Amino acid sequence: MADVFVSYARSDKALVAPIVAAIEAKGWSVWWDPAIAPGQEFDGRIDAELDAAAAVLVVWTPTSVTSRWVRGEAREAAERGVLVPVRFEGARLPIDVRAIHTTDLDGWAGNPDNPACRELLGALGAMIDGQRGPGSSQSASTSSSVPAPTTPSTPRVSICVLPFSNMSGDPEQEYFSDGISEDVITDLSKVSALSVVARNTAFSFKGKTVDIPQIARQLKVSHILEGSVRKAGQRVRITAQLIDCSTGNHVWAERYDRDLNDIFALQDEISRAIVAALKLKLMPEEKKALGQRGTTNLEAYNLYLMARQHYSTGLLSDARKSDTVIRLCRGAIEIDPNYARAWALMATAQRMRLYSTGDGDNGAVAASRAIALDDNLAEAHAARGGILAASGEYEAAQAAIEAALRRDPESVDVHREAARLRFHQHRFHEAIEHWEKVSTLAETDYASGPLLITCYTAIGDDEGMRRAAERTLARAEKAVAVEADNGSAMGAVISCLVALGQIERAKEWTRRAVLIDPDNMNMRYNLACDMVIHAGDFDMALDLLGPVCAKMGRERLEWLKSDPDFDPIRGDPRFQAMVAAAEQRLAPSGGDPARTT
Repeated sequence: MADVFVSYARSDKALVAPIVAAIEAKGWSVWWDPAIAPGQEFDGRIDAELDAAAAVLVVWTPTSVTSRWVRGEAREAAERGVLVPVRFEGARLPIDVRAIHTTDLDGWAGNPDNPACRELLGALGAMIDGQRGPGSSQSASTSSSVPAPTTPSTPRVSICVLPFSNMSGDPEQEYFSDGISEDVITDLSKVSALSVVARNTAFSFKGKTVDIPQIARQLKVSHILEGSVRKAGQRVRITAQLIDCSTGNHVWAERYDRDLNDIFALQDEISRAIVAALKLKLMPEEKKALGQRGTTNLEAYNLYLMARQHYSTGLLSDARKSDTVIRLCRGAIEIDPNYARAWALMATAQRMRLYSTGDGDNGAVAASRAIALDDNLAEAHAARGGILAASGEYEAAQAAIEAALRRDPESVDVHREAARLRFHQHRFHEAIEHWEKVSTLAETDYASGPLLITCYTAIGDDEGMRRAAERTLARAEKAVAVEADNGSAMGAVISCLVALGQIERAKEWTRRAVLIDPDNMNMRYNLACDMVIHAGDFDMALDLLGPVCAKMGRERLEWLKSDPDFDPIRGDPRFQAMVAAAEQRLAPSGGDPARTT
């Protein structure tokens, strides 16, 4: 394990690299997340390194202070008494670590003799000596007399909000109880003194028997919130209980019986009650943020929750799913034209429908509207980034994705778009990082699997490819068991089978999938990839690809031209003719629907 663990925001990587070099020049080992081998389990490796490090260097910037990961790592390091923080650009520090001495590194320019850098190295040396024993810091402990940082006396407070149970007696109401759970998670995440487990991690426990002590150990949280929602007509009953994991006792519990129209005030009341029960102090801006809602119209909120449910349980490259999401979002927007979240989700669905079918709106107008309404909405910037990438404007797309990551570094939507952009650019190692993050955050995700298989194959990582295939196969088979005509899940199963060498079984699945869902162009495309790379059946691949090329939009065409899976057949006359025909059909003079304006 390394001497120094470095916690930072990924977009600040260029800023952090010279600091790492200066530390390593002193002879200390450093761990920062580029040390994660592609495909490794991120959370487990990070936790192990964080726990074992003699010193934790946190790099505070205007970007990293908004990251729940960086704030959480800082709190854990402070609790252990091993936190050594530095700051750039006068970043406003989280309230619970402001008492710890922080070194300002603005202007150090990578010079190890800079006084601020010497101060940092001295603090690290003292910390390493204190943890590892005298002499382990070599000469650095004499380079400065700066004392080791002190530890705040308040314990770290962390919470997992388990998905509220749907007690309505109607499975169709599941979207509503899930929406309440998500909103509570979002509200609590606005509190800087509280570390909140990400939504997708919390939802991995949905439908499972809850073992509070086990979940607490697994997630390293101090508190767990669980509850239930019963919706009947215009009435809603919500029960909630906050559990102290160290004792198993209830810190707070309440039951609310309200008119459905009071749901927004009720969510606000629950969040504030939890904060009060944990004896946390809210900053003025946090008090204001807790009261902010995307909409105050119950019907618009209801339609958005339905749209979000369809989005999270399927692939938007499946035209049926995207059409459903678009209709529901449009209904929400007609009721409340200022509902930014509905605009952002519709933008993503519109672009993915265009990607799948070759016709329709590219989502640019909806994304711009979402950003204008709420510039702090990460999913809106991610949607814009995806639209820009689809039209080949990669530099602008990168700026939009970085803006989205600054606003929410734990968003599945944002990491999906970041991965797609890196894939377009043939930066496969970085695409892998983002898709692995998606797979970790969303434990039912199978859509990332075939893309990970492609990326691992492109970089020659057979072990990573097999690991992704085995994990995805298990998830996709579960999805097919629930929905037998799910073409997207069938496509994922086939991709995994061919990657694992089960070629004949994969071909049998392919023939069945095309009969069951013949118009699923995304499935056909993925199957063509599999037939080229893993089965070596070029004729079957070209047969599958024909209808795709005849209908695809600009983004899929650019994807096809970037996709390394098709390198073996790029010289085939049939392939070249398909691409040429698509290019001619989508030429600007013909009115390219995927082009942003």
